[in-house]
Amino acid sequence: MTEFFNQVSRRKFIVTAGVSAGAVLLKGCLGNPPETVGNSTQPAVQPVAANISPEQKPETTKAKLGYIPIVESAPLIIALEKGFFAKYGMSEVELSKQASWGSARDNVEIGSAGGGIDGGQWQMPMPHLITEGKITKGNQPIPMYVLAQLITHGNGIAIANKHLGKGISLKLDTAKPLLAQLKSSTPFTAAFTFPHVNQDLWIRYWLAASGIDPDADVKLLTVPAAQTVANMKTGTMDAFSTGDPWPFRLVNDKIGFMAALTAEIWKNHPEEYFAMRGDWVDQHPKATKALLKGIMEAQQWLDNFDNRKEAAQILSAKKYFGLSSPEVLNDPYQGKYDMGDGRKIDDKSMAAYYWKDEKGSVSYPYQSHDLWFITENVRWGFLPKDYIANGAAKAKELIKKVNREDIWKEAAKELGIPAADIPTSTSRGVETFFDGVKFDPEKPEEYLKSLKIKKASI
Repeated sequence: MTEFFNQVSRRKFIVTAGVSAGAVLLKGCLGNPPETVGNSTQPAVQPVAANISPEQKPETTKAKLGYIPIVESAPLIIALEKGFFAKYGMSEVELSKQASWGSARDNVEIGSAGGGIDGGQWQMPMPHLITEGKITKGNQPIPMYVLAQLITHGNGIAIANKHLGKGISLKLDTAKPLLAQLKSSTPFTAAFTFPHVNQDLWIRYWLAASGIDPDADVKLLTVPAAQTVANMKTGTMDAFSTGDPWPFRLVNDKIGFMAALTAEIWKNHPEEYFAMRGDWVDQHPKATKALLKGIMEAQQWLDNFDNRKEAAQILSAKKYFGLSSPEVLNDPYQGKYDMGDGRKIDDKSMAAYYWKDEKGSVSYPYQSHDLWFITENVRWGFLPKDYIANGAAKAKELIKKVNREDIWKEAAKELGIPAADIPTSTSRGVETFFDGVKFDPEKPEEYLKSLKIKKASI
């Protein structure tokens, strides 16, 4: 299994078999130098320094954080640009744009001292897999700490326009004959941005919920987020799962349509997270809380919908997302989605949220959500089933080691967050998906047994 992780995630050119010689050459190959934005960039608003007590003064003013140019990274970018990091004493934070998730993994392995990064934005459960040495060079365990959830929603499953009107939508019952026909010639090809994590898991869940085996009935590829639109344009893939702005650029450029939003698959679902190397956090506990305070303030700022046009303007800049226009982000940020197939959504509850949603805290890292991601890895054979045996004892032990919700709570209290906005349980309780399946974090084995399509023999 470990060998498989390394084979998949370390390819320099990660669009695999089936891509023609004329296909777009991927820029997101490992080894590309990351683009860095640091304190040399003038913030959009000059920071107002908080009255930092000696007890809260950070041990260092520096941290180097990696990010991928999708809306999940917005709290990091806004915290830098609006001066929230500097406000809490972190005046020398650098943001380093990563060429791909594989690059982010490689750069956190070496740390900022080696020219890499100290942490940043992550799909789940990458921090747990890195901690276990499942996706690192030589399978070397590198302890990571999950410190906050960055966002909910903001993702979708995009489909090439050649499949318009063929029944590909949230539910795939009428599209199954098409996929069966393609399987015998040129299989339906779907892409995600890194194996075994968020976007891979969303597309797998979506397919399996309609009785389509993602490992047997379609072909799956790994493609960096920024290359998804270009690769669909060349015809090298039929679908992809990734974050805004890429799915909506596809609709805007009339290349494809949206089959589903992840907000439809799992309302108020956990998306990407802020995590740091464990040794960095252990050496800089006050600086860690200072970073968290800056991120929390950015998340609250982003959840004020009056700020979202400004946010789209900041994020679309060349140094961050490099969009031709912030308009690509404006409507989705208000919960307005042109799905490209005639369906339109105008529902603010479907928009991206960073601080609070209908179920409560977005920012707080619930351990129950970590368990779902690990359970799905067991489902698809990416992790052995002993992780969820005996009441998921092994998974829960790993989660307690990686998930530092205690640090989130300390930072929230120091920031003056009302007690009502600080969760008292590490579990958000039972979760419900669009197909009616429920995940009870107290009974992960029962969840797996209820699923018809899986690799794990439970």
